[in-house]
Amino acid sequence: MRHAIDPKIDCVFKALLGAEANRGLLVHFLNAMLGAELPAPIVDAVILNPYNEREFLDDKLSIVDVKARDATGCLYQIEIQLLNLPELPARILYGWADLYSAQLASGEDYLELKPTYAIWLLGETLLPNVPGYAHRYRFCDAMGRALIDHGCIAVFELPKFAAVEVQTEEERWLKFFVEGEHLDPDNLPEWMNTPEMRQAMSTTQGFSEKERAYHAYQARQNYLRQQKTIQRHIDALTAQIEQERAEKQAALAEIERLKAQLKDASAD
Repeated sequence: MRHAIDPKIDCVFKALLGAEANRGLLVHFLNAMLGAELPAPIVDAVILNPYNEREFLDDKLSIVDVKARDATGCLYQIEIQLLNLPELPARILYGWADLYSAQLASGEDYLELKPTYAIWLLGETLLPNVPGYAHRYRFCDAMGRALIDHGCIAVFELPKFAAVEVQTEEERWLKFFVEGEHLDPDNLPEWMNTPEMRQAMSTTQGFSEKERAYHAYQARQNYLRQQKTIQRHIDALTAQIEQERAEKQAALAEIERLKAQLKDASAD
C-alpha cells in the first residue's frame, strides 16, 4: 500500500538532505535557498552528520538537522521546525553561533574562521507582522554596513508561501515542502518535472514503501502531533493566567480608585 508522506517530518527531511546518496540534492538545495548570499555557487559539500537509516530509525533522540562543509571550508546548517516555540529565535541564533565557534580548536587563530550559513524552514508563522516568507539576517549596523561578511541566517516561513507558478529553484523547493504530502508520484505536476524533484520524491516514497521506515515515520508524526497538542495546551493555560492577572490588576486599581473617592468624600 502506498502512503502519503510529508517531507516536513524530520526523519524524511534528514533523509532528503542529509543522506550521502542525496548529496547532489543538498548542494542544489543550498544554492537554491542561499542564492545571492553566496560568493560563488557551491559545487560539492561534505555532510558532517550524515543520515544513517538504521541508526536514525532506532534512536528517538537522533539529531535531525543537517550540517555540511563545502570545498572552500564554509559551513552550513539546515533545520526544519514545525512548532513555533517562544525560544525559537534564540535557538536559531545559538545554533548558528555554535557551528561558527566550533570551527576553532585550542590555539587556532580567529583568521581561520569561515563563513557559516544557517537555513531554517518553519512550519508555523514566526513573524506575523512582517511581510514576506523569506527573511535573511546578516551582521550589520543600523546603516546596513557589515561588521564581517561571515554568512547569514535564512528563515523561511512555510505558511506564508503561496506561489502558484514556480519562477525560481527556491520556490520549487518551498512548494515541494508545502505540497509534497499531497503529490501523486505517478502523476507529478509540471513544476516537479526536474531531476532534483524526482529524486526528492523518490526519497519520500521510500518511507511509504519500506514497512520499517513507514512505521518510524508514523511514530515521528505522532510524536510531533502530541508535542503540538501539549504546547497548545500550555499556551492556552498561559493566556488564561495572563488574563486572570490582568483582571486582578484591574480590580486592585478599581479598589484604589474607590478608596481615593471615599477619602475625598470624607474630606468634604
